[in-house]
Amino acid sequence: MKTVPFFLTLICGLGAASLIGCGGKADGAGPAAPASAAAASSTGPAITVSTVRALKRDLRVLLEAAGTVTPLTSVDVRSQVTSIVSKVHIKDGQFVKTGELLFTLDARTDEANVAKAQAQLAKDNAALADAQRQWARSQQLLAQNFISQGAVDTTRALVDSQLAAVAADQAAIDAARVALSYSRITAPNAGRAGTVAVSAGNAVQANLTPLVTITQLDPIAVAFSIPQRNLSDALAALKNGGAEVTAELGDQGGRFSGRLKFVDNAVDANSGSVKVKAVFDNPDGKLWPGAFVQVSQTVSTLKDVVVIPQASIIQSARGAIVYVVQDGKAILKPVQVLNAQGEDAAVSGVTAGESVVLVGKQNLRPGSAVVERAKGDAANPAASKQPAKP
Repeated sequence: MKTVPFFLTLICGLGAASLIGCGGKADGAGPAAPASAAAASSTGPAITVSTVRALKRDLRVLLEAAGTVTPLTSVDVRSQVTSIVSKVHIKDGQFVKTGELLFTLDARTDEANVAKAQAQLAKDNAALADAQRQWARSQQLLAQNFISQGAVDTTRALVDSQLAAVAADQAAIDAARVALSYSRITAPNAGRAGTVAVSAGNAVQANLTPLVTITQLDPIAVAFSIPQRNLSDALAALKNGGAEVTAELGDQGGRFSGRLKFVDNAVDANSGSVKVKAVFDNPDGKLWPGAFVQVSQTVSTLKDVVVIPQASIIQSARGAIVYVVQDGKAILKPVQVLNAQGEDAAVSGVTAGESVVLVGKQNLRPGSAVVERAKGDAANPAASKQPAKP
Protein backbone atom coordinates (compact mmCIF):
# COMPACT_ATOMS: atom_id res chain seq x y z
CA MET A 1 0.00 0.00 0.00
CA LYS A 2 2.92 2.39 0.62
CA THR A 3 4.33 1.90 -2.94
CA VAL A 4 1.32 3.31 -4.74
CA PRO A 5 1.81 6.95 -3.71
CA PHE A 6 5.48 6.73 -4.73
CA PHE A 7 4.63 5.80 -8.32
CA LEU A 8 1.91 8.42 -8.47
CA THR A 9 4.37 11.00 -7.24
CA LEU A 10 6.96 9.92 -9.84
CA ILE A 11 4.46 10.08 -12.73
CA CYS A 12 3.23 13.47 -11.65
CA GLY A 13 6.77 14.77 -11.42
CA LEU A 14 7.68 13.58 -14.93
CA GLY A 15 4.50 15.13 -16.36
CA ALA A 16 5.23 18.41 -14.67
CA ALA A 17 8.78 18.37 -16.00
CA SER A 18 7.47 17.74 -19.51
CA LEU A 19 4.97 20.59 -19.25
CA ILE A 20 7.67 22.91 -17.95
CA GLY A 21 9.93 21.94 -20.84
CA CYS A 22 7.26 22.57 -23.45
CA GLY A 23 6.29 25.85 -21.88
CA GLY A 24 9.87 27.04 -21.89
CA LYS A 25 10.30 26.26 -25.61
CA ALA A 26 7.11 28.12 -26.54
CA ASP A 27 8.17 31.12 -24.48
CA GLY A 28 11.46 31.27 -26.31
CA ALA A 29 9.93 31.03 -29.83
CA GLY A 30 7.05 33.47 -29.31
CA PRO A 31 8.93 36.80 -29.33
CA ALA A 32 11.40 35.70 -32.00
CA ALA A 33 8.76 35.36 -34.79
CA PRO A 34 7.53 39.02 -34.85
CA ALA A 35 11.07 40.29 -34.69
CA SER A 36 12.10 38.34 -37.78
CA ALA A 37 8.98 39.48 -39.72
CA ALA A 38 9.71 43.12 -38.99
CA ALA A 39 13.29 42.65 -40.06
CA ALA A 40 12.17 41.05 -43.32
CA SER A 41 9.76 43.96 -44.01
CA SER A 42 12.38 46.65 -43.41
CA THR A 43 14.98 44.94 -45.54
CA GLY A 44 12.64 44.11 -48.53
CA PRO A 45 13.97 44.63 -52.08
CA ALA A 46 13.82 48.17 -53.50
CA ILE A 47 11.32 48.77 -56.31
CA THR A 48 12.69 50.08 -59.60
CA VAL A 49 10.75 53.05 -60.97
CA SER A 50 11.22 55.77 -63.55
CA THR A 51 10.54 59.37 -62.67
CA VAL A 52 10.12 62.78 -64.24
CA ARG A 53 10.66 66.22 -62.79
CA ALA A 54 7.61 68.37 -62.21
CA LEU A 55 8.02 71.65 -64.08
CA LYS A 56 6.45 75.07 -63.66
CA ARG A 57 5.44 76.50 -67.02
CA ASP A 58 2.52 77.81 -69.04
CA LEU A 59 -0.07 75.28 -70.21
CA ARG A 60 -2.40 75.97 -73.11
CA VAL A 61 -6.02 75.02 -72.54
CA LEU A 62 -7.22 73.31 -75.70
CA LEU A 63 -10.77 72.72 -76.83
CA GLU A 64 -11.18 69.59 -78.92
CA ALA A 65 -14.13 68.91 -81.20
CA ALA A 66 -15.12 67.13 -84.39
CA GLY A 67 -15.34 69.39 -87.42
CA THR A 68 -16.38 69.24 -91.07
CA VAL A 69 -14.47 70.72 -93.97
CA THR A 70 -16.65 73.22 -95.83
CA PRO A 71 -15.77 75.44 -98.82
CA LEU A 72 -15.87 79.20 -98.41
CA THR A 73 -17.76 79.44 -101.71
CA SER A 74 -19.54 76.83 -103.81
CA VAL A 75 -21.52 78.10 -106.80
CA ASP A 76 -23.99 76.17 -108.95
CA VAL A 77 -23.49 77.64 -112.43
CA ARG A 78 -26.71 78.08 -114.46
CA SER A 79 -27.61 79.85 -117.67
CA GLN A 80 -29.48 83.15 -117.43
CA VAL A 81 -31.18 82.60 -120.82
CA THR A 82 -32.93 79.73 -122.51
CA SER A 83 -30.73 78.54 -125.32
CA ILE A 84 -28.66 75.70 -126.81
CA VAL A 85 -25.13 74.84 -125.64
CA SER A 86 -22.75 75.51 -128.54
CA LYS A 87 -19.48 74.50 -126.87
CA VAL A 88 -18.18 73.20 -123.53
CA HIS A 89 -14.75 74.60 -122.64
CA ILE A 90 -13.97 72.66 -119.41
CA LYS A 91 -13.68 69.07 -118.24
CA ASP A 92 -14.85 67.28 -115.12
CA GLY A 93 -12.69 68.15 -112.11
CA GLN A 94 -10.76 70.92 -113.83
CA PHE A 95 -9.39 73.82 -111.78
CA VAL A 96 -10.57 77.16 -113.17
CA LYS A 97 -9.77 80.80 -112.55
CA THR A 98 -12.19 83.65 -111.97
CA GLY A 99 -13.62 84.78 -115.30
CA GLU A 100 -12.45 81.73 -117.26
CA LEU A 101 -14.83 80.74 -120.09
CA LEU A 102 -16.86 77.63 -119.22
CA PHE A 103 -19.66 77.37 -121.82
CA THR A 104 -20.72 79.09 -125.02
CA LEU A 105 -24.43 79.22 -125.93
CA ASP A 106 -26.14 79.82 -129.26
CA ALA A 107 -26.10 83.61 -129.56
CA ARG A 108 -27.41 84.22 -133.10
CA THR A 109 -30.68 85.78 -131.95
CA ASP A 110 -28.92 88.10 -129.51
CA GLU A 111 -26.36 89.10 -132.14
CA ALA A 112 -29.22 89.99 -134.50
CA ASN A 113 -30.86 92.07 -131.77
CA VAL A 114 -27.63 94.00 -131.26
CA ALA A 115 -27.31 94.64 -134.97
CA LYS A 116 -30.93 95.81 -135.15
CA ALA A 117 -30.44 98.22 -132.24
CA GLN A 118 -27.30 99.60 -133.85
CA ALA A 119 -29.15 100.18 -137.11
CA GLN A 120 -31.91 102.04 -135.31
CA LEU A 121 -29.28 104.16 -133.63
CA ALA A 122 -27.76 105.05 -136.98
CA LYS A 123 -31.19 106.02 -138.35
CA ASP A 124 -31.97 108.24 -135.37
CA ASN A 125 -28.52 109.84 -135.55
CA ALA A 126 -29.24 110.81 -139.15
CA ALA A 127 -32.60 112.27 -138.16
CA LEU A 128 -30.93 114.16 -135.35
CA ALA A 129 -28.37 115.66 -137.71
CA ASP A 130 -31.17 116.83 -140.05
CA ALA A 131 -33.10 118.33 -137.12
CA GLN A 132 -30.02 120.20 -135.98
CA ARG A 133 -29.52 121.65 -139.50
CA GLN A 134 -33.18 122.73 -139.63
CA TRP A 135 -32.83 124.45 -136.29
CA ALA A 136 -29.67 126.28 -137.39
CA ARG A 137 -31.37 127.44 -140.60
CA SER A 138 -34.45 128.60 -138.71
CA GLN A 139 -32.30 130.71 -136.44
CA GLN A 140 -30.78 132.44 -139.46
CA LEU A 141 -34.23 133.09 -140.96
CA LEU A 142 -35.46 134.46 -137.65
CA ALA A 143 -32.58 136.92 -137.64
CA GLN A 144 -33.74 138.13 -141.10
CA ASN A 145 -37.35 138.29 -139.91
CA PHE A 146 -38.47 135.71 -142.47
CA ILE A 147 -40.05 133.33 -139.85
CA SER A 148 -41.55 133.67 -136.45
CA GLN A 149 -40.12 132.63 -133.12
CA GLY A 150 -42.69 129.85 -132.94
CA ALA A 151 -41.22 128.18 -136.01
CA VAL A 152 -37.77 128.28 -134.40
CA ASP A 153 -39.11 126.73 -131.22
CA THR A 154 -40.67 123.91 -133.25
CA THR A 155 -37.34 123.02 -134.83
CA ARG A 156 -35.71 123.15 -131.41
CA ALA A 157 -38.28 120.69 -130.05
CA LEU A 158 -37.57 118.38 -132.96
CA VAL A 159 -33.87 118.39 -132.09
CA ASP A 160 -34.61 117.54 -128.45
CA SER A 161 -36.91 114.69 -129.55
CA GLN A 162 -34.23 113.19 -131.75
CA LEU A 163 -31.68 113.47 -128.96
CA ALA A 164 -33.99 111.41 -126.71
CA ALA A 165 -34.46 108.85 -129.50
CA VAL A 166 -30.70 108.46 -129.87
CA ALA A 167 -30.34 107.97 -126.10
CA ALA A 168 -33.06 105.31 -126.17
CA ASP A 169 -31.30 103.57 -129.03
CA GLN A 170 -28.05 103.52 -127.10
CA ALA A 171 -29.83 101.99 -124.10
CA ALA A 172 -31.37 99.37 -126.38
CA ILE A 173 -27.93 98.47 -127.68
CA ASP A 174 -26.60 98.13 -124.14
CA ALA A 175 -29.51 95.84 -123.21
CA ALA A 176 -28.96 93.73 -126.33
CA ARG A 177 -25.28 93.43 -125.50
CA VAL A 178 -26.11 92.30 -121.97
CA ALA A 179 -28.34 89.58 -123.38
CA LEU A 180 -25.58 88.66 -125.81
CA SER A 181 -23.08 88.39 -122.95
CA TYR A 182 -25.23 85.67 -121.36
CA SER A 183 -24.17 83.40 -124.19
CA ARG A 184 -20.67 83.32 -122.68
CA ILE A 185 -20.80 81.65 -119.26
CA THR A 186 -17.65 82.30 -117.19
CA ALA A 187 -16.44 81.11 -113.81
CA PRO A 188 -17.77 83.32 -110.97
CA ASN A 189 -14.89 82.31 -108.70
CA ALA A 190 -11.69 80.30 -108.75
CA GLY A 191 -11.97 76.69 -107.71
CA ARG A 192 -12.44 73.13 -108.83
CA ALA A 193 -15.21 72.20 -111.25
CA GLY A 194 -17.40 69.25 -110.41
CA THR A 195 -19.18 67.05 -112.91
CA VAL A 196 -20.09 68.88 -116.13
CA ALA A 197 -23.81 68.22 -116.49
CA VAL A 198 -24.34 69.21 -120.14
CA SER A 199 -22.75 68.65 -123.53
CA ALA A 200 -22.72 70.60 -126.76
CA GLY A 201 -26.20 70.54 -128.29
CA ASN A 202 -28.11 70.27 -125.02
CA ALA A 203 -30.93 72.73 -124.42
CA VAL A 204 -30.80 74.73 -121.18
CA GLN A 205 -33.56 76.66 -119.47
CA ALA A 206 -32.94 80.02 -117.90
CA ASN A 207 -31.98 79.75 -114.20
CA LEU A 208 -33.14 76.13 -114.04
CA THR A 209 -30.66 73.80 -115.74
CA PRO A 210 -27.52 73.19 -113.62
CA LEU A 211 -24.37 73.23 -115.73
CA VAL A 212 -21.52 72.68 -113.23
CA THR A 213 -20.57 73.46 -109.63
CA ILE A 214 -17.43 75.50 -108.89
CA THR A 215 -16.06 74.90 -105.38
CA GLN A 216 -13.31 76.98 -103.83
CA LEU A 217 -10.61 74.82 -102.20
CA ASP A 218 -7.93 77.34 -101.23
CA PRO A 219 -8.44 78.76 -98.70
CA ILE A 220 -11.00 76.45 -97.14
CA ALA A 221 -12.97 76.41 -93.90
CA VAL A 222 -13.66 73.93 -91.11
CA ALA A 223 -16.96 74.24 -89.25
CA PHE A 224 -17.36 72.96 -85.69
CA SER A 225 -19.12 73.83 -82.42
CA ILE A 226 -17.82 75.06 -79.08
CA PRO A 227 -19.57 74.92 -75.67
CA GLN A 228 -21.31 78.05 -74.44
CA ARG A 229 -18.82 78.37 -71.57
CA ASN A 230 -16.02 79.00 -74.09
CA LEU A 231 -17.95 81.65 -76.06
CA SER A 232 -16.33 84.63 -74.33
CA ASP A 233 -12.85 83.23 -74.99
CA ALA A 234 -13.68 82.69 -78.65
CA LEU A 235 -15.06 86.23 -79.06
CA ALA A 236 -12.00 87.71 -77.38
CA ALA A 237 -9.71 85.69 -79.64
CA LEU A 238 -11.70 86.79 -82.69
CA LYS A 239 -11.09 90.45 -81.86
CA ASN A 240 -7.34 89.77 -81.62
CA GLY A 241 -7.09 88.27 -85.09
CA GLY A 242 -8.53 84.84 -84.37
CA ALA A 243 -7.27 82.04 -82.15
CA GLU A 244 -5.01 79.38 -83.59
CA VAL A 245 -6.92 76.28 -84.64
CA THR A 246 -5.41 72.91 -85.57
CA ALA A 247 -7.22 70.37 -87.75
CA GLU A 248 -6.08 66.76 -88.06
CA LEU A 249 -7.25 64.32 -90.68
CA GLY A 250 -7.72 60.69 -89.76
CA ASP A 251 -5.53 57.88 -91.13
CA GLN A 252 -2.43 60.09 -90.84
CA GLY A 253 -3.78 62.55 -93.35
CA GLY A 254 -1.79 65.38 -91.76
CA ARG A 255 -2.20 68.33 -89.41
CA PHE A 256 -3.11 71.83 -90.55
CA SER A 257 -3.00 75.22 -88.81
CA GLY A 258 -5.61 77.90 -89.32
CA ARG A 259 -7.34 80.80 -87.61
CA LEU A 260 -10.78 81.25 -86.10
CA LYS A 261 -12.71 83.61 -88.40
CA PHE A 262 -16.39 83.30 -87.56
CA VAL A 263 -18.58 82.88 -84.47
CA ASP A 264 -22.32 82.45 -84.92
CA ASN A 265 -24.69 85.05 -83.50
CA ALA A 266 -26.78 82.65 -81.41
CA VAL A 267 -26.40 79.72 -79.02
CA ASP A 268 -28.16 76.51 -80.01
CA ALA A 269 -30.81 76.01 -77.34
CA ASN A 270 -30.85 72.23 -77.84
CA SER A 271 -27.13 71.54 -77.54
CA GLY A 272 -25.91 74.60 -75.63
CA SER A 273 -23.16 75.13 -78.21
CA VAL A 274 -22.18 77.82 -80.70
CA LYS A 275 -21.25 77.22 -84.33
CA VAL A 276 -17.85 78.58 -85.33
CA LYS A 277 -15.66 78.43 -88.42
CA ALA A 278 -11.91 78.47 -88.94
CA VAL A 279 -10.10 79.19 -92.21
CA PHE A 280 -7.11 77.18 -93.43
CA ASP A 281 -4.66 77.61 -96.30
CA ASN A 282 -5.05 74.60 -98.57
CA PRO A 283 -2.61 74.91 -101.48
CA ASP A 284 -2.20 71.14 -101.85
CA GLY A 285 -5.93 70.42 -101.65
CA LYS A 286 -5.58 67.91 -98.81
CA LEU A 287 -8.56 69.33 -96.95
CA TRP A 288 -11.49 68.17 -99.04
CA PRO A 289 -15.06 69.46 -98.66
CA GLY A 290 -17.18 67.13 -96.55
CA ALA A 291 -14.24 65.45 -94.81
CA PHE A 292 -14.32 64.97 -91.03
CA VAL A 293 -11.40 66.34 -89.01
CA GLN A 294 -10.45 66.49 -85.35
CA VAL A 295 -10.18 70.13 -84.32
CA SER A 296 -8.26 71.56 -81.38
CA GLN A 297 -8.36 75.23 -80.45
CA THR A 298 -6.44 77.18 -77.83
CA VAL A 299 -9.07 78.92 -75.70
CA SER A 300 -6.83 80.16 -72.85
CA THR A 301 -3.44 79.68 -71.20
CA LEU A 302 -2.72 78.74 -67.57
CA LYS A 303 0.25 80.80 -66.41
CA ASP A 304 3.06 79.39 -64.22
CA VAL A 305 1.43 76.10 -63.20
CA VAL A 306 3.11 72.86 -62.14
CA VAL A 307 2.90 70.36 -65.00
CA ILE A 308 3.33 66.57 -64.72
CA PRO A 309 2.43 63.71 -67.08
CA GLN A 310 -1.14 62.47 -66.85
CA ALA A 311 0.22 58.92 -66.74
CA SER A 312 1.79 59.61 -63.33
CA ILE A 313 -1.58 60.35 -61.68
CA ILE A 314 -3.36 57.55 -59.81
CA GLN A 315 -7.12 57.73 -59.30
CA SER A 316 -7.84 56.33 -55.84
CA ALA A 317 -10.93 56.15 -53.67
CA ARG A 318 -9.76 59.30 -51.89
CA GLY A 319 -9.06 61.20 -55.12
CA ALA A 320 -6.09 61.78 -57.37
CA ILE A 321 -2.64 60.97 -55.92
CA VAL A 322 0.95 60.75 -57.11
CA TYR A 323 4.13 59.24 -55.72
CA VAL A 324 7.23 61.39 -55.42
CA VAL A 325 10.69 60.13 -54.56
CA GLN A 326 12.43 61.67 -51.55
CA ASP A 327 15.61 60.23 -50.01
CA GLY A 328 15.12 56.96 -51.86
CA LYS A 329 11.57 56.42 -50.61
CA ALA A 330 8.14 56.76 -52.20
CA ILE A 331 6.03 59.53 -50.68
CA LEU A 332 2.30 59.66 -51.44
CA LYS A 333 0.89 63.11 -52.22
CA PRO A 334 -2.74 63.99 -52.97
CA VAL A 335 -3.10 66.34 -55.95
CA GLN A 336 -5.82 68.36 -57.62
CA VAL A 337 -5.93 68.32 -61.42
CA LEU A 338 -6.44 71.89 -62.66
CA ASN A 339 -6.50 71.01 -66.34
CA ALA A 340 -5.44 68.10 -68.53
CA GLN A 341 -4.25 68.49 -72.11
CA GLY A 342 -2.89 65.59 -74.12
CA GLU A 343 -0.18 63.84 -72.09
CA ASP A 344 0.25 66.74 -69.63
CA ALA A 345 -1.75 67.83 -66.61
CA ALA A 346 -1.56 71.00 -64.52
CA VAL A 347 -1.86 70.08 -60.83
CA SER A 348 -1.62 71.53 -57.36
CA GLY A 349 -0.09 69.63 -54.46
CA VAL A 350 3.28 68.99 -56.10
CA THR A 351 6.25 71.35 -56.03
CA ALA A 352 8.20 72.16 -59.16
CA GLY A 353 11.41 70.13 -59.31
CA GLU A 354 10.12 67.12 -57.39
CA SER A 355 10.69 63.66 -58.91
CA VAL A 356 7.30 62.18 -59.75
CA VAL A 357 7.03 58.43 -60.35
CA LEU A 358 5.89 57.70 -63.90
CA VAL A 359 6.51 53.95 -64.41
CA GLY A 360 6.25 51.39 -61.61
CA LYS A 361 3.80 53.32 -59.44
CA GLN A 362 1.41 50.37 -59.25
CA ASN A 363 3.93 48.44 -57.10
CA LEU A 364 4.48 51.22 -54.57
CA ARG A 365 3.24 51.75 -51.05
CA PRO A 366 3.89 54.83 -48.92
CA GLY A 367 7.44 54.57 -47.61
CA SER A 368 8.57 51.90 -50.09
CA ALA A 369 12.25 51.92 -50.94
CA VAL A 370 12.76 52.79 -54.60
CA VAL A 371 15.53 52.88 -57.17
CA GLU A 372 15.19 55.46 -59.91
CA ARG A 373 15.84 53.90 -63.29
CA ALA A 374 15.85 57.11 -65.30
CA LYS A 375 14.91 60.73 -64.83
CA GLY A 376 13.39 63.13 -67.34
CA ASP A 377 11.34 66.29 -67.42
CA ALA A 378 7.58 66.63 -67.36
CA ALA A 379 7.95 68.55 -70.60
CA ASN A 380 9.61 65.51 -72.18
CA PRO A 381 8.29 62.42 -70.38
CA ALA A 382 9.43 60.13 -73.20
CA ALA A 383 12.99 60.51 -71.92
CA SER A 384 12.05 58.61 -68.78
CA LYS A 385 10.53 55.72 -70.72
CA GLN A 386 13.82 54.57 -72.23
CA PRO A 387 14.89 51.09 -71.10
CA ALA A 388 17.60 50.94 -68.47
CA LYS A 389 21.10 50.21 -69.70
CA PRO A 390 22.60 46.96 -68.31
